[in-house]
Amino acid sequence: MTLHDKFTRLKQNLKAMDRVIIAYSGGVDSAFLLKAASLSGLDEILAVTGISESLPQEELSFAKEIASSLNINHRTILTEELRDENYANNPPDRCYYCKKDLFRKLRKIADKENFSFILDGTNADDTRDRRPGRRAAQEEGVLSPLLNAGLSKKEIREMSRTLGLPTWDKPATPCLSSRFPYGQKITSEALARVNLAENFIKKFGIKDLRVRDHSETARIEVHPEDFKIIMAASVRKEVVDFLKSLGYKYVSLDLQGFRSGSSNEVLQTKNSSRN
Repeated sequence: MTLHDKFTRLKQNLKAMDRVIIAYSGGVDSAFLLKAASLSGLDEILAVTGISESLPQEELSFAKEIASSLNINHRTILTEELRDENYANNPPDRCYYCKKDLFRKLRKIADKENFSFILDGTNADDTRDRRPGRRAAQEEGVLSPLLNAGLSKKEIREMSRTLGLPTWDKPATPCLSSRFPYGQKITSEALARVNLAENFIKKFGIKDLRVRDHSETARIEVHPEDFKIIMAASVRKEVVDFLKSLGYKYVSLDLQGFRSGSSNEVLQTKNSSRN
């Protein structure tokens, strides 16, 4: 099936849904789903973004801009996952508790305001990754139209570019809680520290990065081609000085480079040792 055929199928499926709520973060997938929904002839679309300490303010601002440009009704709701010890204690299935809280709140809106379906931006590639939040979506009856249409992340980026969406080349932006190794408690102060650290490094022209928080140590992940930027004497000093001002005692550069989901590597190692 061609990309054009998949996109046509997506719009047809959406059109049959009448009134929908879209769990909307402003990322590549949910922005594309929002655009597709706007082109499908749906009766009503409500984009809802969950706000918490794990969502950077700049991501919320970007999400609002995209929804406004598409003339989509956009609403924000407060999620309070840090109050849930199951989430704050940062177990391997942390994302399940976050998504469960969000989807329950969306279900209440749907029931109260007579929306037919709740949708999320899960794509075909996500089924090959570790996604505890998928279980919450299934339990709460949330549908994944991009997955059902067989659209991969690469295809979504390609079609987003064709449609003129500014998210087509946007780096993946998982929540800030993903910067902490499993078992390390997540606090609002720690989330704010990671956000400040990453925003500071981005000022040097590095788009794709993570600052992994290991309590006293900040482990910086950037692509190998960006090593030369962060290792330049003046930049290195500024980064070290700033991160130490945030409370880190040690600042390290991960020589393996940037890789999405590196926190899961410890789980893969444990599973391998059991086999």
